[in-house]
Amino acid sequence: MANIFFEEPHHIFTWNKLGNVKEGRTDLGEEMPVIVYRLLEYTMNHVLAQEFGVEKADELFRKAGYLAGTEFAKNVLDLTQGMDAFIAELQKSLKDLRIGILRIEEMEEDGAHIVLTVAQDLDCSGLPPTNEVVCNYDEGFLAGILEAYTKKPYNVREIDCWASGDRVCRFRCSAADCEGCRRCAPDGGDSGNSF
Repeated sequence: MANIFFEEPHHIFTWNKLGNVKEGRTDLGEEMPVIVYRLLEYTMNHVLAQEFGVEKADELFRKAGYLAGTEFAKNVLDLTQGMDAFIAELQKSLKDLRIGILRIEEMEEDGAHIVLTVAQDLDCSGLPPTNEVVCNYDEGFLAGILEAYTKKPYNVREIDCWASGDRVCRFRCSAADCEGCRRCAPDGGDSGNSF
């Protein structure tokens, strides 16, 4: 078997670098407690914020989420199916992988505007209230998934979060090419994260 780390530097992500977890963790298995994931995420966020400032740390988390979402969509989801089937498969995948429970609250027929929630979110459910939204990684993750499916960039902004006192994370997702529409205007719409 070829050493994948000789093909590209270890810090360049490709899906195959996730390895064969089932083979490599024969005794421990493929799952781990959420607290271990959060330990990685929140210590990384802490260091990035200290080194580069909060805004840059948030931006970097969105970019990492975007890369993850794009690769997740290309390697886990069927990108050739219709929107309803795609959303159903996405919901099932996120639940099966214990990332969260996705619900669509609003969606235009063309998918240009979507409001969705993620309950029991891997990143923040159960955090103490801080009166802020904290799921920057998820913003990027969702933008990457939507762009991989639609072939259009998306602006995704978390508008409610467990950390802000809500019991679900709520995201407004808008196709980037609708920037001029009333719904996405700065006074009533999405300032967004475009990737």
